[in-house]
Amino acid sequence: MSNPHFPHLMAPLDLGFTRLRNRVVMGSMHTGLEDRFWQYGKLAAYFAERARGGVGLIVTGGISPNRTGWLLPFGGTLNHLGDTLNHRRVTRAVHREGGKILMQILHAGRYGYHPLQKSASAIKSPITPYRPKQMSESDIQATISDFARCARLAKLAGYDGVEIMGSEGYLLNQFISRRTNQRTDAWGGSIEQRMRMPLEVVKAVRAAAGKEFIIMYRLSLLDLVEDGNTWEETVAVAKGLQEAGVHLLNTGIGWHEARIPTIVTSVPRAAFRSVTARMRQELTIPVIASNRINTPELAENIIASGDADMVSLARPMLADPEFVLKAAAGRSDEINTCIACNQGCLDHTFAMKRATCLVNPRACFETELIYRKTATPRKIAVVGAGPAGLACATVAAERGHQVTLFDAAARIGGQFNIAKRVPGKEEFHETLRYFQRRVEITGVTLKLNHPVNQGELEKQGYDHIVVATGISPRTPGIPGIDHPKVLSYIDVLAHNAPVGRRVAVIGAGGIGFDVAEFLVHDRADSAPQPVDDWMAEWGIDPRGDTPGGLTAPVRTPAPREVFLLQRKTTRVGADLGKTTGWAHRLTLQHKNVKMLAGVTYDRIDDAGLHITIGCESRLLDVDNVIICAGQESLRTLYPSATSNDGPRYHLIGGAQHAAELDAKRAIKQGCELASTL
Repeated sequence: MSNPHFPHLMAPLDLGFTRLRNRVVMGSMHTGLEDRFWQYGKLAAYFAERARGGVGLIVTGGISPNRTGWLLPFGGTLNHLGDTLNHRRVTRAVHREGGKILMQILHAGRYGYHPLQKSASAIKSPITPYRPKQMSESDIQATISDFARCARLAKLAGYDGVEIMGSEGYLLNQFISRRTNQRTDAWGGSIEQRMRMPLEVVKAVRAAAGKEFIIMYRLSLLDLVEDGNTWEETVAVAKGLQEAGVHLLNTGIGWHEARIPTIVTSVPRAAFRSVTARMRQELTIPVIASNRINTPELAENIIASGDADMVSLARPMLADPEFVLKAAAGRSDEINTCIACNQGCLDHTFAMKRATCLVNPRACFETELIYRKTATPRKIAVVGAGPAGLACATVAAERGHQVTLFDAAARIGGQFNIAKRVPGKEEFHETLRYFQRRVEITGVTLKLNHPVNQGELEKQGYDHIVVATGISPRTPGIPGIDHPKVLSYIDVLAHNAPVGRRVAVIGAGGIGFDVAEFLVHDRADSAPQPVDDWMAEWGIDPRGDTPGGLTAPVRTPAPREVFLLQRKTTRVGADLGKTTGWAHRLTLQHKNVKMLAGVTYDRIDDAGLHITIGCESRLLDVDNVIICAGQESLRTLYPSATSNDGPRYHLIGGAQHAAELDAKRAIKQGCELASTL
């Protein structure tokens, strides 16, 4: 019987020897737990929760077939029989919940952060510190054997199959591309010779693991780098993989070194579905769509329209492990939607920290952050309906406490109401929609337009009072700071203050970048950028007729001239997220934003903003100066001392620590506090 809400997405997929319960793949995400054997209990709990949530097929983070293939030093490997013991903890946990799981075999090649790396040719990656050694013939044969041994051990460990990682610029991708394969032997040259390596790997894995073992291959359909493959070459590789015995083709887009964003929040949803649709017409095996698919409605549309047979949702499964169950039950409005911020997942991974999720701090902490029902319900007041207060109030209510949430504003969201107005951050609407629904479901009493004071709160007899009142913008001591042309970022983003054609933004942190982004676009608080316009702006040829799928970008002029300034002498934007900051910088560069570091602010007057850089004094003839120079905590409700017989006070979010607006920290603090009350 088909699902009445999402009939295509929830339809099973028969692979002949096995059956997947629906069309949702939890794509591979490296969490850091894979790399340490003592963390496999936590890894098992993490995957079990997603299997319990109904996902059809899970793929682990990358596991190396040998040491040269490590992504990080001493990363996760599976090359000895003893290694299977920890992996069995994972597979058994998933199978107990009715799920199926593949282990991803990933050889990093020149993307390894260690000196042992080897690749098709000795060409250094621009994003890693070491130059690889070129693989010899014996290295190639040994690596093929290592892939096969790894797959055989994965089968012994109980995995239902493997995903062979051949996209995003890792080793097998390095072999098939002219960019990184400059060999003159039988493993280089024409595409037929460059693709020998992945084909031999697939054949060896099939021979080692048998026919009734899922082999999924992940292939980059567009490389988005110079000297990447053309569409014709990519199709040739895909057909070769199909003939070699692959059951499922998972699609990737771009290399990690590409200077085109593919998964950050400014990328339109399902931007690359048309590319997957073209590949599906070339093959008879099921093809999986990926990249920025984060709602069941979108996933259903992709499958129903014939663009793909399955959809890969990686980060959305971090955000909400019950994504599939909620969708299947017609409760998609309750899904905690991934906003593609990368702050808890990829940024953590590349900093060698355990991954998690900004909107779901339980991700990868399932055994540590537990929301148990309380045996002693308490009366709790939470003041401030920003991210910290919303998280705290809803978790506390879920646990059985009687919670009242106050806010002086007319709507929930706090600073998220500002962030959602920034072009490219429209996904923040989803988090506020989720929290609004959570307030309703958990029974939180919401009192908006309701400023409160300490006396009023204490009269109500609350056991706990949580102060989550957030921040106020800091006003720097610049002569002329009270000049009429001076605005705060709150004036601009929250109150629609008119802004002139020439603007200086003081402060180049995350807020300064957001304000600059807001100012250089004509769209704000509107629909996301259309896919075709976005591709044209970044120079993407979705047909892949050019090498790497690159074409000349079409830049839309900015409606304003913007200067983005900071006191620090470091590179402007250096403190932004590792996996997203470069995209933010490039976007502003495309709009000709002038980024200046090491700036001393002398004064503001009718002539504009007077600054000094080094020994040079300059006048920026601007119409407005927008202040994004930090924040100060709002904590007037938090008493300096409390009596033993009164309510217990707690301080979270920006009210506790105002340095930059950190929603990840705020939501985590709210959830952690609520779990202990």
